[in-house]
Amino acid sequence: MTAALRRLSPPSLSQQLRAAPAMTRPLILDIIDNACRRFPSLGQSERTVRVMRLVDAEAWADAALALIELELPMWQVRRIAYDEGEWHCALSRERELPDWLDAAVEARHADLALALLSAFVEVQALAEEASRPSVPTVRPAPDSFYEPVGCENFR
Repeated sequence: MTAALRRLSPPSLSQQLRAAPAMTRPLILDIIDNACRRFPSLGQSERTVRVMRLVDAEAWADAALALIELELPMWQVRRIAYDEGEWHCALSRERELPDWLDAAVEARHADLALALLSAFVEVQALAEEASRPSVPTVRPAPDSFYEPVGCENFR
C-alpha cells in the first residue's frame, strides 16, 4: 500500500464532512493533511500561500475552490446550486458534455464549503481507486497441477 493510500481515508473524511454543521479551521486543516497530495509537495508556492491566506481569513468556500484548483487540475466545478436548504456541488472532468453523458461527482450539504469539500474528497477517493502502478504486474506462476491441453482434432 502506498503512502498516499495510507494517508487518505475518504470514508472517515466523508463522514466528518457530512456530520459537520459548519466549516472550521481544524476540519479544513485535517482535509489538507489527509486528502491533499500536491499541497505539501509544493512547499510555500504562491498557490499554497493563497490557500492558507483564505483559511486564515475564514473564506471557506474560496479556500475549497482554491484547493480544488490546486489538487485537481483536470477537474472543474460543473454546477453549484442551492435547493431546499442544501448546496449541491458537482465536479466534472468534461464540463462541456451534456449532463446525461457526464460522469460528474456530486455532493450536497447545508454549508457551501462543506458541499465543495465533500465533492473534492469523493474525487480524491476515486483517483486513489483508479490509480495504477507504473510497473505492470507479473502473472503468478502456474499451479503445479496445471498442464496445457490441446483441443484440436487432427484426424
